[in-house]
Order: sequence, then structure tokens, then C-alpha cells
Amino acid sequence: MNGSMRVGHVLGVPLRMHWSVPVLVALLAYGLGHQTLPAWTPGHSNVVYAAASVIGAALLMGSLLLHEAAHAVAARKKGVAVQDVTLWALGGMTQMGRPRTAGVALLVAVSGPITSLVIGGAAIGAGIGVHGLIGWGIPAALLLWLGWANLLLGVFNLLPAAPLDGGRVVQAVMWWRTGDRERAERAAGRSGQIFGMAMIAFGWVAFIRGATGGLWFALIGLFMVIIANAERQHATLTETLRGVRVADAMSHPVAAGADWLTVDRFIDEVAAPARHSVLPVLDFEGRPSGLVSLRGLAAVPSGNRGMQRVRDVATPLSRCTLAVPGDLLNEVMDRGARPGGGMPILVVDHGHLEGIVTAHDVTRLFQLHALGATAAPPKSSPL
Repeated sequence: MNGSMRVGHVLGVPLRMHWSVPVLVALLAYGLGHQTLPAWTPGHSNVVYAAASVIGAALLMGSLLLHEAAHAVAARKKGVAVQDVTLWALGGMTQMGRPRTAGVALLVAVSGPITSLVIGGAAIGAGIGVHGLIGWGIPAALLLWLGWANLLLGVFNLLPAAPLDGGRVVQAVMWWRTGDRERAERAAGRSGQIFGMAMIAFGWVAFIRGATGGLWFALIGLFMVIIANAERQHATLTETLRGVRVADAMSHPVAAGADWLTVDRFIDEVAAPARHSVLPVLDFEGRPSGLVSLRGLAAVPSGNRGMQRVRDVATPLSRCTLAVPGDLLNEVMDRGARPGGGMPILVVDHGHLEGIVTAHDVTRLFQLHALGATAAPPKSSPL
């Protein structure tokens, strides 16, 4: 997600945080410290409320992280590639490949809400226990607030609309009943668009009537509409690419350069004439060793370009998405859902670079399909 940065790992999966997370934490802490806790447990100092609100907001963010981690763990146990987990203002998002069966898709979908419901029940139980032991106070109130927040999160995520987990459940069930994965994805995306528009309308009406929280509902609805629309388009693209081989989509020949060249020589001799923004690099034996982008080259200080080798700023082959000409394009794109994966795809056969598949190439296939034309592999395409 744009605007996010890596902050570590969770259970072996890269963890990213969007810039909006500190804003969410601040809003949660403010509401908890200035409204909820003073109303539930009056008589404490502002310092106590402030400290408790920060702890509560941090615990809720930890709960969101556990929700997303449950998705990632379930996916990895079933052989689904997980790219990363991102926390942002509307919760979390786990980037992963496409499950191969409806059963796996269902398991991955329900793992998050179940985790939230379990956390919610445990927190409420703990809050009741604390209240029974030491009486009503800040600790019991925090635990009960955390419990109800997680129960709400779990129930909300089970609503039957993508990209919510409930939409994934509906998609998995429809996929199992019809055997048509793309049809199920389009249906889930459509339900997400409808539900999202309903939330936008509800939020605006609530805001007009004086409820400022209506803006939050409208924002969540807008997010749902955008993601659901993107998922419908992805399902249509997947259906279009069904049966398409990598060789049918790749661009060739490919402009490439030696990875032992200095950055300034590579720019002058390879990058400038090629007119591409991403270029494969080759080792001494002429075998592909990675990819380098113009952005990566530009990041090298001008004073170092005469000494630094291109291989030092290139993405190594181990982090690139690779394919052979006979691979199915859909399957390769699914494999790309991992760190460093995705577009472009390097097409390599017996160690030799045969071509490259870029987002431009895939878009071209989609447009030709809409025209009812058969694609012919382009000789070259912009990257």
C-alpha cells in the first residue's frame, strides 16, 4: 500500500504500517481517555485517563495485528504465498496469493474473524474476572472496552460483502457450489460495491443529522467500493487470461545490460537507448541476474555512479518473478504475490533470458480480448 513502511516482521511475514496508523491511535486514545473512561469510571485524574487510553489504543492495534496474522498463518499453512501484512487507519490488510481450492479460501477467510471473536470473549471474561477480584475500575473497564471492540470487529468483518472477510466466505461457498471461481469473485465484489455505497449514504445522512461519526462510516464505505471494484476487475482479467501462456504475452527481444557495468556506463550504454524504466541485468555468462529500475539508478548519488556496479542496486534474481515460456500466465501472476514478486515477469528458459511480461503487456491482452482479437507477442513494450 502506498504511504506505508516496513516496521518489522510478524510470524515471519513482513509487517508494514501506513502513515494513518498513528492518526488512528491518537483518535482512539482521545475518545477513550476523554469520553469512554471518564463516563465509565469517573473520579480519576487526567494523567490516569491519558495513560489508560494509550494502553487501550495499543491493545486494540495489537488485536488488529493478531486478526491479520491469523489470515497470514492460515494461508501459509495451506501453501498460499503471503506478501505482507499492512496496518492502516481502517484496520489491516494481508496481501497474499489466490487459494487453490474453495476449502482453503474459506479457512483463510474465517481465521481472522474467529481470532477477533476469541480475543473479544477472552477480554470480556478477563474484565469480569478483574471486576470480581478488585472491583470496578480502570483495568476492568479497559478489558471490557477491548472485548466489545473485538466482538464488533469480528461481527462486522463477517458481513457478506468484499473486501470484508464475510465476502470472502460467500465467495468461497459460491466457488464450491458452482465451480466457477471468477464468477464467485465478481459476485463478492458486486456485493461489496452495493454494501459500500449503502454505508456511504448512511454515513452522510448521519453526518448531516449531527453525528460526526457518520464521516467514519462514509470513509469505510468508500474504501469498500474502491477495493470491491478493483477485485471485480481482477476477476474479469483473470478470466480473460485463462489458458494464456507466458509466451503469448511476453515482449521479446529484451533490452538488457551487464550487471558488472558501473551505473554511469549502464545509464549511457543501456538505459538511455532502451527507453524502458525497468531492465534485466546479465552476469558474466550472459544469464539473467536480476532487474534494475531507472528509479534505483537515480537513487545512486552522481558522485558514486562511476564506481558503483549495477548489480549493487539491482533487485536480485531470487526476488524476481520468473517463468518459462510454457507456464500459464495466471499461475505465474499468483506466484508473484510475495516480497519482490509481481510485475514484471522475467521469462527464462534453461538459464537464458527469453522475454519479459510487463503490466503493459497484460493490459494489451485484456484490451485485445475486449475487441475480440487474438494477441500476437509484441517484439518490445515499454516497462
